[in-house]
Amino acid sequence: MNHSHSQRRQFLRTALGLATVGPILPATAWAQADYPRHPIRILIGTPPGDTVDGWTRQLVVGLSASLGQPVIVENKAGAHGMIVGNAAKVADKDGYTLLVSTGGPMSINPSVYGSKLTYDPVKDFVPIGPFTKGALYLYCNNDVPVTNLKEMVAYVKARPGKVSYGSGGTGTTQHLSMEILKKATGMEMVHVPYKGSPMVLQDVIGGQIPFAFDAGGSLLPQVRGGKVRVLAVSTPTRSSLTPEIPTLVEQGVPGFDTRVWAGLFAPVGTPQAIVDRLNKDLNQAIQAPKFVELLRVGAAEPWSGSSKDMSDFLKADIERWRVVVREANVKPE
Repeated sequence: MNHSHSQRRQFLRTALGLATVGPILPATAWAQADYPRHPIRILIGTPPGDTVDGWTRQLVVGLSASLGQPVIVENKAGAHGMIVGNAAKVADKDGYTLLVSTGGPMSINPSVYGSKLTYDPVKDFVPIGPFTKGALYLYCNNDVPVTNLKEMVAYVKARPGKVSYGSGGTGTTQHLSMEILKKATGMEMVHVPYKGSPMVLQDVIGGQIPFAFDAGGSLLPQVRGGKVRVLAVSTPTRSSLTPEIPTLVEQGVPGFDTRVWAGLFAPVGTPQAIVDRLNKDLNQAIQAPKFVELLRVGAAEPWSGSSKDMSDFLKADIERWRVVVREANVKPE
């Protein structure tokens, strides 16, 4: 009997000794250590065919390869980014549901919707990192007798309040770019918001809408195909990728500078180790030749950075657009 007790005590001492060789990791730490273990979803608030949708779908090819798991893009367009923002905000904070977002939902919506905005870009999300930035282009229907900004201003002023322009929705970068241009030139135009820029482009080609701004990804192939006419680029200097297109600054609008950007985000509370892993893989994926080429065709470029870089940029961008929204007196639809 005593021998049996002695053996039991020895077994317990040995077992306890082995247990103290290394720390017992909590379940969450184990989960982070072998992340990812199954497919990852990326939610995006733009419709299929949108410029940012195309960029994202090429980006995930590289992300899937480096993460070793499929990365699936899921479109949740509508309600000015609130549908996708809400879905991403309440997702599990485990790195398996992420958000691709842009300047409209993240930087502009807080000023347009204020307390009605159902998510907080800064408090509800942690940036994983940026992945692209690019110019916007002012363009028009081929049948409009306009080839530059001066002619556009004359055309619109001859028809005050009767000329319309389209955008992918109230508070998008495309919408506010035109509002800045209207204020700078004294044009009176009617805003027609759509549920995404692909529909705007279709209607400009078809002649239902004469003018719009858009990013280059889906627009420039139509310009090169002779379907629409481009009038100007939104950046202060000409893009090296479209050097033939003059800036709005050159055409008499000092300081005009608007751009599109896109970044990857996770719900706040996602473990830092997962954010760091995703940032590393993101910065690797944006160097993939096919991704770089896709951006180049749309006059955009890869944009790498840390989570903090993206966070600092976002806070400054929110303040920048707050001034524009106030001066343009933009109200929710």
